[in-house]
Amino acid sequence: MFYFALQKSKVMAGIKKSIAIRQSSHAAQKEELTRYINLLTDFGFKRIFGEEANKDLLIDFLNAVLNIDGGIKKLEYGNPEKQGRVKTDKKAIFDLYCTTGKGERIIIEMQKLPQTYYKDRSLYYASFPIQEQGEKRKTWNFKLHSVYSVNIVNFCLDENENEKTKRPADKYCSYIQLIDRDTKEIFYDKLILVYLELPRFTKKIDDLNTNFERWMYVLRHIHKMDDMPAALLKNRIFKKLFEQAEMANMSREEIKAYNKSLKNVRDMNIAKMEMNLAKKEIREQDKDLAAERKAHQKTINTLAIKDNTLAEVCAERDDAFARIAELEQMLGLVGKN
Repeated sequence: MFYFALQKSKVMAGIKKSIAIRQSSHAAQKEELTRYINLLTDFGFKRIFGEEANKDLLIDFLNAVLNIDGGIKKLEYGNPEKQGRVKTDKKAIFDLYCTTGKGERIIIEMQKLPQTYYKDRSLYYASFPIQEQGEKRKTWNFKLHSVYSVNIVNFCLDENENEKTKRPADKYCSYIQLIDRDTKEIFYDKLILVYLELPRFTKKIDDLNTNFERWMYVLRHIHKMDDMPAALLKNRIFKKLFEQAEMANMSREEIKAYNKSLKNVRDMNIAKMEMNLAKKEIREQDKDLAAERKAHQKTINTLAIKDNTLAEVCAERDDAFARIAELEQMLGLVGKN
């Protein structure tokens, strides 16, 4: 009875926590009615980077991140939906997919919440622009254009990574290539996976030195700003970015679409918090069950010891009675003689 009463109290506590999570989310909803849109929503990301009129913003961002020789001067948007080699293969749907004037393929992904096997997913996605370059003609020599996968993630890729690899906590950008394990030399330079971990970027506005750092700062903080920072006012690209991100410059339909996108992010955050809460409750229940199991086992062991002791006492008593009977018989025989 005690155990079930304990579980009932924990369920009630879990319900209260869930209600608190949703109430805090509603409070956050009121706070998020800011001057500038959140670029980490689907609407915000695609408005700034996915529209033809804002292609110059995307080019500037990619040049800052990738630092490709000669820079990106021309960029064409491609179909973000890719089918596998056969119809039964799983599709890949990118946030953005582009091709440079030199034929280089670039995938841009924005991931708001942690995902199991995200590294695997990004590698799987990168395989599509490699496969699509294959030519059916017999004379094709397998020469490929470079493929870049740019992943903007609003979480740290590995929670315990610092302990495993001693990676600095503020290392917010990782460039991954195929290398020779022994010599550490780059084996293949046409496939580059880039991971931008926003939570690791902690620089203040006055500490920004490069265009890349300015982009990282804006991606993480623009929806919290009341005005465009003075440090960015003279930059034509960022001036346009803030104009495009200002809600006052959006139509009623665009604001409606943005609010829907914002709600999706909020709902995902609620689901994540409730899932983490559920996992915590399960872990606590497992501890309680383990403790109760241990207590029961201790009781069983104690009873077993008592049982063994009782059995020994009974055996000794029987032996004593048998000995007494023998003695009485012997005394009886002596008396007769």
